[in-house]
Amino acid sequence: MTMQTLLDMLMQPFVWLGELLAPVAQWLETALGGIPASFSGMDAAYENFYISMVRYACPILAALLLLRCAMPLLTFRREPEIWAWLVMPGGERVPVTHWENVIGRSKSCDVSIALSTVSRNHAVLTRYDDGSWTITDANSKDGTYVNGERVNICALQDGDVISVGGVKLKLKVITRQQEQLQSQLRTRASGPIAGFFNLLLLTVFQVLTMMGFAVHDAVENSVMVLEGFGGIILAQWLLYVFYLVIHRSSFEMETLAFFLCSLGMAAIATVAPKESLKQLIAMLVGVFVYLLVGWSLRNLERAKRVRYLAVAAGLGFLLLTLAIGTEYYGAKNWIIVGGMSLQPSELSKVCFVFAGASTMDRIMNKRNLIAFIVYSVLICGCLAIMNDFGTALIFFCSFLIIAYLRSGSMGTVALAITALGIAGILALRVAPHALNRFATWRHVWDDPFNKGYQQAQALMCIASGGLFGVGPGKGWLRKVFAADSDIVFATISEEWGLLLAMMAVLCLCAFGFFAIRTARVARSSFYSIGACTAAGVLLIQTILNVLGTVDILPFTGVTLPFVSNGGTSMVASWGLLAFVKAADTRQNASFAVKLSRKVRQK
Repeated sequence: MTMQTLLDMLMQPFVWLGELLAPVAQWLETALGGIPASFSGMDAAYENFYISMVRYACPILAALLLLRCAMPLLTFRREPEIWAWLVMPGGERVPVTHWENVIGRSKSCDVSIALSTVSRNHAVLTRYDDGSWTITDANSKDGTYVNGERVNICALQDGDVISVGGVKLKLKVITRQQEQLQSQLRTRASGPIAGFFNLLLLTVFQVLTMMGFAVHDAVENSVMVLEGFGGIILAQWLLYVFYLVIHRSSFEMETLAFFLCSLGMAAIATVAPKESLKQLIAMLVGVFVYLLVGWSLRNLERAKRVRYLAVAAGLGFLLLTLAIGTEYYGAKNWIIVGGMSLQPSELSKVCFVFAGASTMDRIMNKRNLIAFIVYSVLICGCLAIMNDFGTALIFFCSFLIIAYLRSGSMGTVALAITALGIAGILALRVAPHALNRFATWRHVWDDPFNKGYQQAQALMCIASGGLFGVGPGKGWLRKVFAADSDIVFATISEEWGLLLAMMAVLCLCAFGFFAIRTARVARSSFYSIGACTAAGVLLIQTILNVLGTVDILPFTGVTLPFVSNGGTSMVASWGLLAFVKAADTRQNASFAVKLSRKVRQK
C-alpha cells in the first residue's frame, strides 16, 4: 500500500461528508442568490449585511468564550495535597504535600531542617502510583539512614524512621479512607454543563465563520470549507462526549485549542481551501496524539519508560532529516514521502519535553543533568546543520526553562545564554541564510519589494484590517506566500480584525499562566517541568511568529501553534498541550490523573 493510497483512505470519510453537505451549499446558493456557481452573486446588500454581522459578532463570541474558558484556568484555588506526615523528634508533624519531596537544609526544600549537619539537598522522599514510598540519598555528606541502617535508596513502610544529619523523622502515611476523602474535597474543575455551553458558543462561532465564507466564495470552495469546519465541530463534540464517559468535566483547554484550530481553518479557507481536509486530518491525528501522550503520563512509571523512547525518537527524527531531507528556502528540514511533506523537527519538540522532564531523585544526580545538556547540544547542532535556526532557538529556550527548573540556578542559565551568544555569532558568519534574515530585521521598508516583501505586506494588511477586519475571504494578503503559515497572524488580523487575532494570542498565554500556577501543586517534578516546558514552547513559538510578522523580532518562519497550516506542527501542538493537561490536579479535570473508586462511581 502506497502512502498516497493510505492518505486517500483516511480522507474518504470526509469526502463523503462533503458530498452530504454539497446539497446544503447548493440549497443556500438557490435560496440566497439563485445564480449558479457562486454565492457572491446574491443580493449585494444582503451579503454585505451578513459579512458585517459576522465581523462584529465573531469577536464578541470569541471574547466571551475566552473569558469563560481562561478564567477557571487562571483563578483556580491552588490546594496542596497531603500524602503523609513526617513526625519530628519534638512531636511536630510536617506535611508531605507532593509525590516527590526534597529533605535538606536549603529553604527551598519541601522539608527544610535548619541544621549544619544536614546537607542543602540531603534526600528525596518519593511516593508512587501504587501508594508505596522510597527514600533516596542525594549525595549527602553524612548519608541517609532508615531504621538505623545507611541506605542509598530504600523502600519505606508506614512507621519507618528516617535519619538525616542526625535528625530522626517518622513517616506516617495517610490511610486509603483519608486519601479518598481528600480527593473528594479537592477543588473541582468546571462542570459538564459549563463545558457544554462553552462548546456551544464555539460551535456558533464556527458556523458563523463557515457561513461567512459560504456567502462569499464559489460553491466548490464552499464545500471544502464546510468539510473542514464540519470535521472540527464533529471532532470537538465527540471528544466532549468521551470526556463525559470517563468522568472528566474540565474541557477549557480543549475548547481553546479547537478555537485556535478554527481560526487556522479560516486562514486556510482564504489562502488554500483545497488543503482544508489535509489540515483536518492532521488535527484528528493531533487529538489522538494528545490522548496517547496523556495516557502515557497517567502512570508515572510508564511515563519514565516512554521517556527513554522519546529521547531516541527526538534525535532520530533529526538524523533522518539530515540523511534524506529536502531543502526549502535555505533550511533542510523537510522530508517528502509519497507526495506528503513532513517536518520531523516539530515532532522532536514533544520528544524533547519528555526527555527534559524528570523525577526529583534523578534531578539530584548531576550525571543526569550533564547527559541532558549533551542531548540538547546534539539536538541544536543537528538543527544548525539544517540551517533551521528558528527551531533551534525554540529548543534552546526550552533547554533554559528545563535547566532552571531542574537546577534552580540562574548561573547555569546565564552560562547557557553566553554560550548561545557565541554560537549565534559563529552561525551568522557561516550561514548566509540566517544572516540575510537577520539583516532584514527592522529594515523591511528599505527593500519592501524583495527581502522585506512578506513583512511589509503583512504590516499593511494588519493596518487595513483594523479592529474588526475586512471580512472572510476579502483580504489581499492571501496572495502573498505563506499567508496561512509563517504570517498567518497577519491574515487573521486582516480578515477578522486585530481584536480576534490578539484573542488567539491570549488563548496561548492562558496555557502558559496555567502551567506556572499549577507547577506549585503538581504531584511530581515530571509533571511540573513537562507542563512549564511545553507551555513555554507554545509561547516562544507564538512570540517568534507574531513579533516576527510585525518586524519587532527577526523573522524566523516558525509556525503559530494550532493556527498555522502544517500537519506536523498541528500534531506537535496537541502533543505539547497534553503535558499542560497532565499537570492539572483539580478534581475530575485531567484524564492523566486517576480517579478514586468513589469518585468514579458518582
